[in-house]
Amino acid sequence: MKHFAAQYIITNSGPPLKRAVVSAEDDGTIISIEDTGGELSEKHSTEFYNGIIIPGFVNCHCHLELSHMKSQIPKETGLGAFIGQIRNTRNDDKDTITTSAFNADKDMLKEGIVLCADVCNTSGSFKIKKESSLSYINLLEVFGLDPDKAEKRINDIMKVAETANEMRLPYSLVPHSAYSMSLSLFSLLKNKSLNNKVTSIHFMESAGEEAFLKNQTGTLMSSYRKAGLLPSRLEIARCHADVINNEITGSGNLILVHNLYTDKDTIGSVKGRENLYWCLCPDSNLYIENKLPPVNMLLENGCTIVIGTDSLASNSNLSILEELKTLQLHFPGLSIEELILWATLNGAKALNEEERFGKIEKGKKPGLLLLQDIDLQNMKLLPESSVSRLI
Repeated sequence: MKHFAAQYIITNSGPPLKRAVVSAEDDGTIISIEDTGGELSEKHSTEFYNGIIIPGFVNCHCHLELSHMKSQIPKETGLGAFIGQIRNTRNDDKDTITTSAFNADKDMLKEGIVLCADVCNTSGSFKIKKESSLSYINLLEVFGLDPDKAEKRINDIMKVAETANEMRLPYSLVPHSAYSMSLSLFSLLKNKSLNNKVTSIHFMESAGEEAFLKNQTGTLMSSYRKAGLLPSRLEIARCHADVINNEITGSGNLILVHNLYTDKDTIGSVKGRENLYWCLCPDSNLYIENKLPPVNMLLENGCTIVIGTDSLASNSNLSILEELKTLQLHFPGLSIEELILWATLNGAKALNEEERFGKIEKGKKPGLLLLQDIDLQNMKLLPESSVSRLI
């Protein structure tokens, strides 16, 4: 049994507790939380820290299998050019891919991440996840613009699903994005994902998506044409809201990832879809588009926010804390309690894992993290804020 105390404990079950004590079994199961009312008396074997204790982080969007692309793609080139670079550099040495993914998994563990929704196009990262101390939800992603190849695309991803089944790894079948899927592929995928507990889709990440869907123009159209990827017959959705409302399974939770160009009209159009979560990956957005999502507008419209890191192809590290620090810097009105909620409990709910993660509560095993170098007077993150694992 271990006992931890800090200047504050954010449990996600109420307001932050001042100088409280949390007790846990050696395996991380929470035994109790003692609210001292701020009057902590010295107790034998209680470790006291000058910081904030929080639950473990939940990463709602990652691409572990792209970890070998770190620092290989230029910054701020826009999504169309970024996709082209991914396409050109994706096939690397197998050992390099595996080693990079292994190291990225270990780095996420050090950064306090306990649960990760990881997008997969292959089964290459499965062995790493099977042996990892992190919990993973595998989002097996399909994409393809050619309607005549839709059935092959589904068959290919089903082979990956078979491997996940054999290895007893949890997974869902998910679409990549509105701009990378034919309607035929959407239809086949919808039938295969009727019982999804979690679905995700890259959503309104660039201005070029709108132009491509509505008029088949813009930077994405140019990128597809240049790469020779435009099929002879192009059948795509006409807007993002139509994809959410009609082309994706209505089962379970749906995570919309990036949301850089989301507007009030789109939010209003998709509000009928229950269990909707809006995932922000700000460092990746700055890397690719040099733009941040409209956080205040999302909040004003009642959107439930979660946090992701995206991949090392578009980020310098897989750190949820760094994502939160970026948001704090650019949106100073956000409180640390809000940010921690998005990165812990909201994420656990989005991934249907709130029974274990997201709250410091008796019986749960959320992991315990220590935030230090915090502005405790104003309850704000600072550029130098750091995180370490207690459990």
